[in-house]
Amino acid sequence: MKAELDIHADDFGYSLHTSEDLIECMKEGKLDSISIICNTSHFEKSMDLLYEQIPALPFLPLMSIHLDLPEGESESRILPMSWVSLFASSYSFKRKAVKTELKKELKRQIDKAQCAIDKCIMIAKDKHIECHQKGIRLDSHVHTHLIPIVWESLIEVIDEEGYDIEYIRNPKEPLIPFLKHTSLLSSYGVANLIKNRILMFYSGKVDKFCDEKKIAKMYMWGLTMSGHMDYDRIEKIYPDMMAKAKKDGRKLEILFHPGRALADEYGNEMNREYFADFNSSRNREIEKKAVKEINKLTGGI
Repeated sequence: MKAELDIHADDFGYSLHTSEDLIECMKEGKLDSISIICNTSHFEKSMDLLYEQIPALPFLPLMSIHLDLPEGESESRILPMSWVSLFASSYSFKRKAVKTELKKELKRQIDKAQCAIDKCIMIAKDKHIECHQKGIRLDSHVHTHLIPIVWESLIEVIDEEGYDIEYIRNPKEPLIPFLKHTSLLSSYGVANLIKNRILMFYSGKVDKFCDEKKIAKMYMWGLTMSGHMDYDRIEKIYPDMMAKAKKDGRKLEILFHPGRALADEYGNEMNREYFADFNSSRNREIEKKAVKEINKLTGGI
């Protein structure tokens, strides 16, 4: 891993096959970091598989907790909630009640996932596998942690529990590197461009949190091309994106989803449309291929 670059994969634990795909990339040394989702029926088996495979890894990637509020199993009577519902709750008369439930669920997921992550770190140290993780790393499914009510709940939980946070994802994606390549403009979905602008609007509070906690700030690449991070377009945009990150003194996280869920892994805790359109899409195989080829650009393994 180069100090200024992080090749990242989301959704470990979403399904067993998703997790197997990520472990395949990890065994080849292609991933600097992964995100672990703990509120699915596939979490325990996925973690057991990772525990077993750690001795075969060239190094243990950094591991983030992939907070999941729109999908997954929950002990809350109101969760899961969609992005729209969570956003609306930020300004509704039910705000206080929703926030109470969110804080309970966020703490539950952080504690459950971090327990599994700590076990991974312990196994790595015991087997003399390189591992550089120190504190808790946080991100979220479809970036819901930037929604006002979720962000407030998360910050309160962090402060109340005294969590040692070493990283929190800021889905702050520069748009200029995409616009410079006019031949690619038609390949970006309008919804992804809108997502880019919305998350950029809310990204300032993450920068402020990082400044207060003395956490290195970042750019993330994975919104405008979300769902189809193919190597050909990455190759064209990479020099400009990397130059932008270096100029602004930020680490660049390139976000992939290289793990594909199988049709028979669908469960009641999953959103059927999201599962079909994204998690079981063959575009995940395209992203897995890109992960394995990106070393041509980065000079990694």
